[in-house]
Amino acid sequence: MLVRGEADGATPKPVASASEPTTTGSAATPVVVMDDAGAVAATGLTGASPVDPVSVGKRHFREGHFGLAEQSFRKAVELGPRDAEAWVGLAASYDRLRRFDLADRAYAQAIRLAGANPVILNNQGYSYLLRGDLVRARAKLAQARAKDAGNPVIAANLAALDESMKLGKDIR
Repeated sequence: MLVRGEADGATPKPVASASEPTTTGSAATPVVVMDDAGAVAATGLTGASPVDPVSVGKRHFREGHFGLAEQSFRKAVELGPRDAEAWVGLAASYDRLRRFDLADRAYAQAIRLAGANPVILNNQGYSYLLRGDLVRARAKLAQARAKDAGNPVIAANLAALDESMKLGKDIR
């Protein structure tokens, strides 16, 4: 995944062009939420094991297999419905499949679990950028930057937004 970072664990790279981005929106800070009983840790859905659904989803996402990533992250949220990282990965996968209605629902669930943190706001901003909704993209990315001003992933996505606005088209 290009600069998103969360669902893929990738290191941010500079944006090549608005038509072929090297970013995908999410900040690199992991988001894992546990309930008081430690349910997420008990399920093993923390992304630490190479065979858990979150790790498998991240690998598929990095490789550009967004349908397989979606399946893995969907399995992860079914097994660990309080795992915000799995919800963010699911939302990012839906974004890449252009199922924005489902992405919005997954982001909403992640926000219920982890709050509107810079990772989720950044991903939502990138989601709006993919849709061509540049006004909402700017608003979400600005919120993300306000919470984490030095984050290079957020900065790269804002640069992609600026380039997209300059060219007058969305990122595909």
